[in-house]
Amino acid sequence: MGGVCSWKREYYYADENPNRRGVSGRYFKSRSSKWMWMASAFFPPVVDCRGRSTCPSLMELCIHKIREDVSKFGSFSILPRDVSQLIFNDLVYSRYLSANSIEAFRDCALQDMLLKEYPGIEDSWMDVVSSQGSSLLSLDISSFEVTDYSLFLLKNCSSLQSLAFDYCDLITEKGFEQISGFQKLTCLGFKNSTALTGEGMRCLSSLVNLVKLDLERCPRIHGGLVHIEGLTRLESLTIRCCKCIVDSDMKSLAGLVNLKQLQTPCVNITDAGVFYLKGLSKLVLLNMEGCHITAACLDYLSDLPSLQYLNLCRSALKDAGCEKFSTLSNLEVLNIGYNEITDECLTHLQGLTKLESLNLDSCRIGDDGLANLAGLVNLKNLELSDNKIESNGIQHLSGLTNLEDLNLSFTLVTEDGLRNLSGLRSLKSLNLDIRHITDSGLAALTGLTGLTHLDLFGAQITDSGTKYLQYFKNLQSLDICGGGLTDDGIKNMKHLSSLTVLNLSQNLDLTDKTLEHLSGLTGLVSLNVSNSRVTNDGLQHLRPLKNLRSLSLESCSVTADELKKLQLSALPNLMKFHPEL
Repeated sequence: MGGVCSWKREYYYADENPNRRGVSGRYFKSRSSKWMWMASAFFPPVVDCRGRSTCPSLMELCIHKIREDVSKFGSFSILPRDVSQLIFNDLVYSRYLSANSIEAFRDCALQDMLLKEYPGIEDSWMDVVSSQGSSLLSLDISSFEVTDYSLFLLKNCSSLQSLAFDYCDLITEKGFEQISGFQKLTCLGFKNSTALTGEGMRCLSSLVNLVKLDLERCPRIHGGLVHIEGLTRLESLTIRCCKCIVDSDMKSLAGLVNLKQLQTPCVNITDAGVFYLKGLSKLVLLNMEGCHITAACLDYLSDLPSLQYLNLCRSALKDAGCEKFSTLSNLEVLNIGYNEITDECLTHLQGLTKLESLNLDSCRIGDDGLANLAGLVNLKNLELSDNKIESNGIQHLSGLTNLEDLNLSFTLVTEDGLRNLSGLRSLKSLNLDIRHITDSGLAALTGLTGLTHLDLFGAQITDSGTKYLQYFKNLQSLDICGGGLTDDGIKNMKHLSSLTVLNLSQNLDLTDKTLEHLSGLTGLVSLNVSNSRVTNDGLQHLRPLKNLRSLSLESCSVTADELKKLQLSALPNLMKFHPEL
């Protein structure tokens, strides 16, 4: 069975694709944890998005059977480690792991125990975790009711490479002292730790192999960054929402010459604090959303030759000084939304020809400003929500043929403006949450056959307009919540076989017939038909939707008891539903 779960652990910055709302790094997982999501959801038979059943593998069938009878097994320690790992992952994913069943994994030499936010875990579980000994490489016990005692038990797990105990409120500074013994740690996270202090961060100074450190929402670490000055292998540091951090703390980061990713949103630093970052020549991603910085900080940022991702959203930017943006020629992602910048600022972005993602959400941009974007031909993601943009300005976007994601919600664009988008054949995601978009606006988009995500949340689409949906056969998510649909309009969605997410809330005239029309969309993972006339009687039509994980029927004549019955009898994957018990 060798090698299934024993791949090398690595950190990564995978989600530096800051579409829409800024730059944020995806939370670290070891590569082997992919089994938790890819190979462990064994609910035979599996139904694909075309409604066809696929045969599960023999391993899947065995693990499914083990899950059903897990109480009958005393120990899995005699099994090959890879098999025990797959069983453990499945029990975690399906929420079948309990205080009794975890005992079967004692001395199994598991490598990954990713138990983030798993209900009911306390110190008593940690004895089994500790029994994995030096085999254990990755552990996530975030949001658990564990105490310092749990960290004392982990001393047997000397090979740990990744450790996360975010939101573990019962761990004190005494417990943190145990961290210094894990010399092989490369990734460490303890978000929202109210017990960790600046002095307590001394326990980190010996972790010379640390590559990724997450200190998000630790409110007492002022003065503590001095203890990580010697961690020169550090490549990723998050101090998001640590409001105790001030400019003087940033001085301790000046020597972290291998730092590639720095997350400092909602921290009390100013332009003076940014000064200390000048020497970080390998810095690729810098997120300073909500900091008290102005355009003057761009003087220091121009000395960062590797900078590709910059988030200055919700800061104090104004047009004055924005000419310095032109010096950041390597930028691929720029987020300057929610600032007091106008069309004048956009003239200084013309030279950023490598730019692939630009967020101008809630600025003071008008039609004239969009003319400055016409030359940014590499743009893939453009966020223009909540600006004073009208239809005339959209013509300047017609040449951005690489655009994949465009958000025009809460603008003044009309159907006439949407016709200028007809040539953007690369467009995959389009947000038109605009009240005055009607059926003719949807008709103007029929050439965009590659769309996979279409948001018409507040648009005034009627039953007649839904006939244009036949042109969007690749749609995976669709929102139409303007209130103009009846059951007849839902008929035109029956053939959208690629849909996984469908939001039809606020359409008050939808009835049980709507659920019958949707019963063939077996690829649906999320369905929202809230604020409609759907009743308990209509729930029977949802039984074929075996992939459904989220179902919302709030403010309908549907009871939580009937939804629970539906979940138990027909929808085993349903994990979230409203109304709840």
